Amino acid sequence: MISKRTILVTGATGQQGGAVARALLSKGHRVKALTRKPDSEAARHLAAAGAEVVAGDLADTASVVRAAGDVDTMFLMGNSYEAGMEEETRQGILAADAAKAAGVGHLIYSSVASADKKTGIPHFDSKYLVEKHVVGLGIPYTISAPAAFMENVVAPWSISALSQGTYAFAVPPKRALQLVALADIGAFVAALAERREQVFGKRFDFAGDELSGEEQAKILSQVIGRPISYQEIPIAVARQQSEDAALMFEWFDRVGYDVDIGALRKEFPEVRWHSFTDWAREFDWSVLGQATSAA
Repeated sequence: MISKRTILVTGATGQQGGAVARALLSKGHRVKALTRKPDSEAARHLAAAGAEVVAGDLADTASVVRAAGDVDTMFLMGNSYEAGMEEETRQGILAADAAKAAGVGHLIYSSVASADKKTGIPHFDSKYLVEKHVVGLGIPYTISAPAAFMENVVAPWSISALSQGTYAFAVPPKRALQLVALADIGAFVAALAERREQVFGKRFDFAGDELSGEEQAKILSQVIGRPISYQEIPIAVARQQSEDAALMFEWFDRVGYDVDIGALRKEFPEVRWHSFTDWAREFDWSVLGQATSAA
């Protein structure tokens, strides 16, 4: 019998936090969804699903302490794209301190796979600084570290080209990359919350599948029902957009994630673990028509 937890989810109106909140609610846990925008559509959807939406900001320690006062678990994540990397680190440290001040019995911090391996990727390093702070706090913690999201295929920067039949990404076509579905991130965090003492002090890199851009394009072609070709974006073009992203793409090509996916599936059988094909089959591809009409 799994104890029902009361869990504060930060970033609850975003992709990852939203997936975590939905997974926890589906398993009967009580969810408090922390958001700076309690009146947003995403917040209203969470409230309709059964979450208690609370206003708060990771930069405002008092608001986090208030929100965390009656929870036994807290899921903490930052957003370097929105806040900037230095601010993400600062806010993460403040929020972790708030979790300790509130007496939270289990802090689950969302980092990124391989952030502890000196990658030199700025937005990996910014999360690792928070990780190190969490480890040193002296409270029960677990580090949840996902690989790249399968949903990046349909991210705002990808969807327009995809609607035209091209999947564009800045790594060579045959270079394999480990990926994870957002739904599996939610389910994995729910498993960590439920296992509690069994995962204290542990760090988990996790992924659900590993395949190349060419292989992804082939699967997308089959599932969508029309040809999708893979196009390698030159690293110089990626660098013009973002030095941080370019360093990540270079690292993907040179090193890459190294999750033992088979062992992970055995260790966490309660997570469904979508393959890329599973994910693609379940995704609503009507968004491609919307992207075309918006273009």
